[in-house]
Amino acid sequence: MCQTYTEAPTRHERGVHTVSTDEKTGIQALERKNPTLPMQPGRVERREFEYIRHGTQTLIANVEVATGEVVAPSLGATRTEADFAGHVARTVDLDPDAGWIFVTDRLNIHMSASLVRLVAERCGIDVDVGVKEQHGILRSTRTRAAFLQDPSHRIRFVYTPKHTSWLNQVELWLSILARRLLKRASFTSVEELRQRILAFIDYFNRAMAKPFKWTYAGKPLQV
Repeated sequence: MCQTYTEAPTRHERGVHTVSTDEKTGIQALERKNPTLPMQPGRVERREFEYIRHGTQTLIANVEVATGEVVAPSLGATRTEADFAGHVARTVDLDPDAGWIFVTDRLNIHMSASLVRLVAERCGIDVDVGVKEQHGILRSTRTRAAFLQDPSHRIRFVYTPKHTSWLNQVELWLSILARRLLKRASFTSVEELRQRILAFIDYFNRAMAKPFKWTYAGKPLQV
C-alpha cells in the first residue's frame, strides 16, 4: 500500500493514474429551521439545533494521489455493485487508454462480478470468467479479488488490509469535505446538497488540491 503511494508520482509521469477511492454514504440534506446567529462581541455563534430532513445522497470520490485532485465524483441515492462499477467506468473514461490503479477497501462491491467483467472488457482480456459462486474467476470473493489485483492488468485494484481504512488517502479528503462544507451547512433539498458538493469539489481542485504528504512507511504500529 505505501509503495503504491510512493510510486504514484513516477507512474503519473508515465501516464498511469493512481486514485484513492471510497464512498461517503448517508450524507443528509438537513435544513436548519431557523438561521444561524453570527458571533458578536462576548457571544459565540449560535446554530439552530432543530432541522428538517430532505433526504440523503451517497458520494463516491476519487483522489488522484499524484496531484491531490478529486476526479470523476459520483453522487446518487444508493451504493450498490452497479453504482460502484459505473463509477469506475466513468473514471476510466477520463483517460480510456491509460493505466489505472484504484486503491480501495475490501467492501464486497469493490470485488464484484460487475468489476471483473468491466476490467476484462476494458483490458481486452478474452477469458471465460465463469459463474458466480460456482466456478472460474467469479466463483468467490477471493478469486475475484485475485483477478482484480493482477499487476499485469492495465486497470487493477490495490486493497487496504483489514481494519486499516485509515490507509486510504481519500478518507483524508472526505474529512475535509465534512469539516469545510457539511458540518455547519443548511440545505433546502437534495439537489442543493448535490450542487454544493460539486461546487466545493470544483473550488477544492482550483484552490486547495495538492498531494497528501504521506509519511507512514508501513511499519507495524505499537500500542
